[in-house]
Amino acid sequence: MCPVIVWLNGTHGAGKTTTSALVQQLIPGSRVFDAEKVGETLMDITPGLPETDNFQHWPPWRQLVVETARRVLDYTGGTLVIPMTVLVEQYWREIHEGLTQHAIPVRHFVLDADQDTLRRRIEGEHPVPSPFRLKYLQPYAEASRTWLHAEAEVIDTTHLTPAQAAQQIVLRTTGGSSGTVLTRPEDCY
Repeated sequence: MCPVIVWLNGTHGAGKTTTSALVQQLIPGSRVFDAEKVGETLMDITPGLPETDNFQHWPPWRQLVVETARRVLDYTGGTLVIPMTVLVEQYWREIHEGLTQHAIPVRHFVLDADQDTLRRRIEGEHPVPSPFRLKYLQPYAEASRTWLHAEAEVIDTTHLTPAQAAQQIVLRTTGGSSGTVLTRPEDCY
């Protein structure tokens, strides 16, 4: 089976983390790669990198996500599911172009919901709503309006369970078959 990435984009509260685990269960030989861990590693470098409120602003994060995904897929093959919000178009282009240069197909999905639903989900996650997560609602709305929805397959999760969203993603990724993703050699290159 040739390597492929299923990228789950969308803002906080859309269901990326939960859905990615369910997608992983439905696609044999798949793995979840939490690209946030790359950012956490960079944040631990001391003395630190230039001050920022978001590790995605560091160019090494974007490069290391591509390189880590490539190396994991070279080693394991199969499908890599990446649940990661990317709202800056330039950053998405860098990541996508890096993966494309390594001939890694990317299925880009955006888990979407209306702003009220997203806010309600974020506020319901913890006893005290996360200001960090809430501050991304407006940038997500702007990215959705200007470029993000045109760059991905949109899954409206407003009235879907994470299991239903995962099933839609798997069906779209596998072409309706259960099992492997992109099994023909011509799909790999």
